[in-house]
Amino acid sequence: MTFLIPHWPKNAMMTGLVLFFGLFLLQMVKATYPERPIRLISIGAPGGTPDILSRKISAGLSAIYSQPVIVDNRPGGSGVLSADLVAKAPPDGYTLYMTYHQHTVNATLITKLPYRAIDDFTPITQVTAAPLILAVHPSAPVKNLQEFLTWTKSFKGPLSYGSAGIGSGGHLSGELYNLMTGVKAEHIPYKSSSAALIDLAANQYQFNFTGVQTAAPYLRSARLKPIAITSITRSKSLPDLPTLDESGLAGFEFMGWYGMLAPAKLNTLILNRLNKDIIVVANDSKFKESISLDGSKVMTNTPQVFGQFLMKDVQKWAKVLKQSGAKVE
Repeated sequence: MTFLIPHWPKNAMMTGLVLFFGLFLLQMVKATYPERPIRLISIGAPGGTPDILSRKISAGLSAIYSQPVIVDNRPGGSGVLSADLVAKAPPDGYTLYMTYHQHTVNATLITKLPYRAIDDFTPITQVTAAPLILAVHPSAPVKNLQEFLTWTKSFKGPLSYGSAGIGSGGHLSGELYNLMTGVKAEHIPYKSSSAALIDLAANQYQFNFTGVQTAAPYLRSARLKPIAITSITRSKSLPDLPTLDESGLAGFEFMGWYGMLAPAKLNTLILNRLNKDIIVVANDSKFKESISLDGSKVMTNTPQVFGQFLMKDVQKWAKVLKQSGAKVE
């Protein structure tokens, strides 16, 4: 009996073989990874936003993998301690990292980092993004951004703004405002957002870029007055509050992001699986609802897109920080 063997074009055959073995390897990775608990290092202390997000992601991944995903809080050193630990870990998929904008800011802010902020990490996916509110004391003679611009440019006496500390979202937004307007407001760093808002409510300085949830009780009781929000589009949680971009400062944007990294040179198949599974967890309706209280929204992407975002974020804040002169030795 004669068997007819179909003639495949050489290129088609090679493509078919590559796809076959790719799918075979993917199935092997799915069957074997993870074989033991995963450690999820969190940049923040217990109870903070990075910790809360880490625990939500870890719970979702644990359910998918039938393996514990253990949150390991490593606060301190402006995020350098936790990042350095991840950078030096094996790239085997068993060490993950929940971080935020401090990671890209440190590339410029800190003089001597023990790691490279981009090259020593594998981007997995961004997870969330949240805007800040520009707020002033109720006595400030401003109702909108144009009046705020005029007021800050003609302010008599020392003009200052507060934040949760050097490198915080409030600090970066304040320096971006200085850079884009030519205003020279002095930065007053506090130990926390709450401490900074207490002094703003007491009229100790002029303005603050602060988180939605932190500001909420002050706004409800009219102890602070909102002027604008730092996202490019209006927030669903505050639809009546205009953006700085639409109000006259075209291109002004600050979004406090959180995302997942791993050590550099993570296996591509493991990377793609982690990316897919983290996106599934983050897009769960309960997860979305739980993060919406502070104006956050889910913002997931591919490793490639997240990697490009990280590089652009380093460049953006390098320009702002160099103009401000801020440094941490």
